[in-house]
Amino acid sequence: MNCDWVQPNLTLYLYNELGDDARHEVEQHLMRCAHCATELETVKSFHEMMSELPAPEVTPNLLTASRMQLQEALEHAEQLHGWRRFVLDPMALLHRMRVAPAVAAAIFIVGFGGGLGTMYSLRPAASRIVPEAHNVAQASMGSVRSIEVQPNSDKVSINYDRVFPEHVQGSATDPQIQELLAYAARNNDSSGVRLDSIGVLAKKGEDPAARETLTYSLRYDSNPGVRLKALEALEPYVKDDVRVRNAVLEALLNDSNPGVRSGAIRLLEPIKADTSVRAALQQLAKEDPNEFIRSESKRLLQATPQLD
Repeated sequence: MNCDWVQPNLTLYLYNELGDDARHEVEQHLMRCAHCATELETVKSFHEMMSELPAPEVTPNLLTASRMQLQEALEHAEQLHGWRRFVLDPMALLHRMRVAPAVAAAIFIVGFGGGLGTMYSLRPAASRIVPEAHNVAQASMGSVRSIEVQPNSDKVSINYDRVFPEHVQGSATDPQIQELLAYAARNNDSSGVRLDSIGVLAKKGEDPAARETLTYSLRYDSNPGVRLKALEALEPYVKDDVRVRNAVLEALLNDSNPGVRSGAIRLLEPIKADTSVRAALQQLAKEDPNEFIRSESKRLLQATPQLD
């Protein structure tokens, strides 16, 4: 274990967030390395200074929104297991191989070969479609990996990647198709492509993965047309899915587009007696700058039975 690994993990060490093996390695390194020991003292001093500062007051809205986002993130977080742990945490692999090199090497070879076979046999039908032959002329420019200039010469050597177009076809229920649709909805630069993706996913809203992508688009897409399309697709699930309800509430309270906000308040009308919905309507009825939202909030509140 060297300084390049220890120093970025000193904060985790200070907060007791490292595993036992990693913590032991850090402590052994700190005993030998004066530079990292000094760095740890700096981190400790900063932590103590921050602890002395008065804690800022957190508004109820910010606290509620933060808790909702944290809860959703934890529900969808994946723990690292098996080979993924070694891929994403190479120090764990090195540590195992140092402790038992022969066993680790054997497991790695067998696991790698078996993994390739399993990966091929379990690939969904859509991914086994024979790809079209790649035409170099059709490839687009990818990333430049390195540039080398030859000494005493005007020759330059550039290593770069080419990106080839791919095509896949399959059912909207196919896992690979759904994965590509989710990627398109979250990452594509074209709002038209994102709209098309939302249009397909809208028909699969009963699927939790599709619903999660629709919720993400409602919250974060930069195009109001995409957000409105996602909102419409989520209408059947507002009553029974609390995460969908929270996303629609956030759209009502914070979306910059009046059309999205109007659609959100319409979706929330059947559950206007819900405590969180009622609280939002009370706030909007008093101070919202949009006259339609204010009047609709008042109307829904008047039609809502009063709670004792």
